[in-house]
Amino acid sequence: MSLSVISKKLKLVIIILLIFIIGTTIHDPIYRRLIEEENDNEKRIWCIVTYPSSLETFNSFMQIFHVCVPFMINLISVVILITRKTRQQSTLQTHRTYKQILQEQFRQHRHLFLAPVILVILTLPRLIISLASKCMQSVNDSWLFLIGYFISFIPPMLTFAIFILPSKFYKKEFHKSIVQYRTNIQRRLHLILQR
Repeated sequence: MSLSVISKKLKLVIIILLIFIIGTTIHDPIYRRLIEEENDNEKRIWCIVTYPSSLETFNSFMQIFHVCVPFMINLISVVILITRKTRQQSTLQTHRTYKQILQEQFRQHRHLFLAPVILVILTLPRLIISLASKCMQSVNDSWLFLIGYFISFIPPMLTFAIFILPSKFYKKEFHKSIVQYRTNIQRRLHLILQR
């Protein structure tokens, strides 16, 4: 398959994923509303979501789906990558056993197993908070929900550390792109300063 065909297919997959994700979460802003509450000389504004029961079931399913399916796709992709590479290496290196090559491939690519597991673990607080239908009765409970909410932002912030840094290939490509950006910036600054 040529690179242009692969590129077109990837663009189509990205568009389909974008439409799917928007389609499965579009109901959320529609059913959100703000409620003002005055309690013990404190005024608070709550953002409340009230779904019909069928939509609540759908929402819970989609929350779990959006965590589990990418995790499973990542794991299956890594297993396929390692097994294909092991088969390829075993035909080239006949003096080594399949098991030895498989263990070596696993050691080389273990960060690909580790990254999705870490992301799922870090996403669990957000998933639990979104599935829990408990309301806070006092301000004292709010710290627990707030900590869980902020923990849910850790996975996107750690993408670089989880995926790029453990991989030699990605780290090398990252350094190449940094050098390229640096030279481009220096060249442009040099042109601006010459004027």
